[in-house]
Amino acid sequence: MKTLDLKGLKCPLPVLRLRRYLRDHAKIGEQIEVMTTDPMAQLDIPHFCNEFNQKLISSSADKDGHVFIVEKLTDTTKDE
Repeated sequence: MKTLDLKGLKCPLPVLRLRRYLRDHAKIGEQIEVMTTDPMAQLDIPHFCNEFNQKLISSSADKDGHVFIVEKLTDTTKDE
């Protein structure tokens, strides 16, 4: 599982970096662990997953911020 350490980045950068990784590097079915410290990520990443048809497997707080597990379901993150 790939880990994206996005700690220290502020909105909207965590979602933009996740989107770029999914678009450019991830294969369908791949799971990505996303670590953030931005409090807005708790809203932004689930919204992104819903909007772009990706699967949010888990979302949990840790001592530094938040950890998400996202599974790539589709290629809908590609620029049209």
